[in-house]
Amino acid sequence: MRLTKMRQRMAEAKVDGAIIMEPNNRRYLSGFTGSAANLLVTSDQALLVTDFRYIEQATAQAPAFKIVKSAGGTSLQPLVDLIGGMKLRRVAFESDYLVFDGYNYLREALGAEVLVPLKGIVEGIRQIKDQSEIELIHKAQSITEQALEKTLPLIKPGVSERAIALELETWMRRLGADKTGFDTIIASGQRSSLPHGVASDKMVEQGDFVTIDCGAVYQGYCGDLTRTYVVGAATAEQRRIYDIVLQAQMAALDGLKAGITGRVGDSFARTIITEAGHGDQFGHGLGHCVGLAIHENPRLSPAEDAVIQAGMVITVEPGIYIPGWGGVRIEDTVAVTENGITNLTTIAKDLMIL
Repeated sequence: MRLTKMRQRMAEAKVDGAIIMEPNNRRYLSGFTGSAANLLVTSDQALLVTDFRYIEQATAQAPAFKIVKSAGGTSLQPLVDLIGGMKLRRVAFESDYLVFDGYNYLREALGAEVLVPLKGIVEGIRQIKDQSEIELIHKAQSITEQALEKTLPLIKPGVSERAIALELETWMRRLGADKTGFDTIIASGQRSSLPHGVASDKMVEQGDFVTIDCGAVYQGYCGDLTRTYVVGAATAEQRRIYDIVLQAQMAALDGLKAGITGRVGDSFARTIITEAGHGDQFGHGLGHCVGLAIHENPRLSPAEDAVIQAGMVITVEPGIYIPGWGGVRIEDTVAVTENGITNLTTIAKDLMIL
């Protein structure tokens, strides 16, 4: 099915071959999870070029592909030989991934007229998840939630952000994660105003906000979750800011569905935060799609005109960030349906005092 969709896109682009190098795209089309391989897809052939280290693995993981052993030297020369031998006249390449030196090598060997730059040729297919992919993302999200719940007892005054991150990441691996999808964000106190405040040596203090943004990877697919807690006791202002963000997120979850643009989806939450007087302190988009990569398109953003479609899996993560004071973000990962969403996130989000 994936190769069929790929060939449809190739036909639309009027190319008779496509070189796929980006690791997530390579895995999506072939199933191969190793670190060194290139794909060449034509209208009637699917080839995976790799070296001695990965022949056995590729043979097992990519049964729909003919495995071609690279004889050594540059990893691009086998592609040149295959393309020349098949007499392909127009070959697409991932213009947003192939580096300049690689393009020059192919151009000099094949001729510029053969190479057709195509951005997002596979990513466009990856946007709509099938049920098996949604189930893998759900599992990644479940592992993330369980790990966070097991880490919460550690969060107390005198414990460093790094120690919290280590505990959380260790629990993810114990619960079956391949790895984390990104550097874990643990931002406490005034640092919680940093949207991407990765864990530091700062010690948690009484009265701190603690924002935790984390995500496990399970069988290649990413989870993404953010919760903000208060240590000790919450002030009235902390509760007010938290309630605004929670109200904004709930409005977005209620409004999100297939057929709206990313701009409209973003506005569900942004309008509430702006009307509360904090629009300038919500400086990022409401969300992004997730899958094999932690950040995929389309986005929920004031600048996004793409239409959100059923089968997309997307984050909903409004926030308010006040420099010198702190911040709040609440994030769920959801699967979009024709009439709304299925929330893949179940962990509580009412303000929790630790």
